[in-house]
Amino acid sequence: MKARPEDQLRLVDLAALDTAIRAAEHARRNPEQAGRVQELLSQRQTLSAELTRLLGVRDDVTAELARIESDVAVVDARTARDAERLASSVNAKDAQGLEHEIASLAKRKSDLEDAELELMERLEAAEADIATQEALIAATNDEGARLSAAGKAAVAEANSRFDAATRDRQAIAATLPAELVALYERLAARGNGAGLLRQRTCEACRMVLAGTDVQALRQAADDDVVMCPECGCILVRTDESGL
Repeated sequence: MKARPEDQLRLVDLAALDTAIRAAEHARRNPEQAGRVQELLSQRQTLSAELTRLLGVRDDVTAELARIESDVAVVDARTARDAERLASSVNAKDAQGLEHEIASLAKRKSDLEDAELELMERLEAAEADIATQEALIAATNDEGARLSAAGKAAVAEANSRFDAATRDRQAIAATLPAELVALYERLAARGNGAGLLRQRTCEACRMVLAGTDVQALRQAADDDVVMCPECGCILVRTDESGL
């Protein structure tokens, strides 16, 4: 195939834009924040499950505390009733029984108050655990929101780069011979489409050409479309090729 040297040189620009398009496509489909956002979603799920457990612990303690407070109220009522009966009692045996019951009620109340104090300490600890868990969830949500916003901005920026590179590529391709573009695209579909030859090195595959290959290139006309013997791309020759 024949093509003007200046048209062949534009293939290098086309290849650079294709690289930019692929990079932008990858960036908009896979923003760097996406992995961490998924980790945070999983982390929040775990933290939320633990918060649910802690809330259950607090509710159980609160319910037990309410039961004990109810029992204390019952003991107080019975104590008051027995004290009133003792004050009006004239029977020594009845008075002795009431005094014994009042003493038993006092012991019962003391035990209940000890249990109540322990439950209040447990409730305080449960509330602290809940506050800590809620703070962890809030921090996770904040980081997730920040990264999500950054990810959206990154995708928008990648979309902009993709659109700009695509427009530039279309503009360059429109100025080149259709056969040359078709050849380039066939080659690019399976690897490198085009690359500069600089100091006997193909910049597409970074391979230094052998002496026999260099000699063959020297014999090719300037408008001959030649291929890299290493990677098969269109090898674009310039004054810096070292031929």
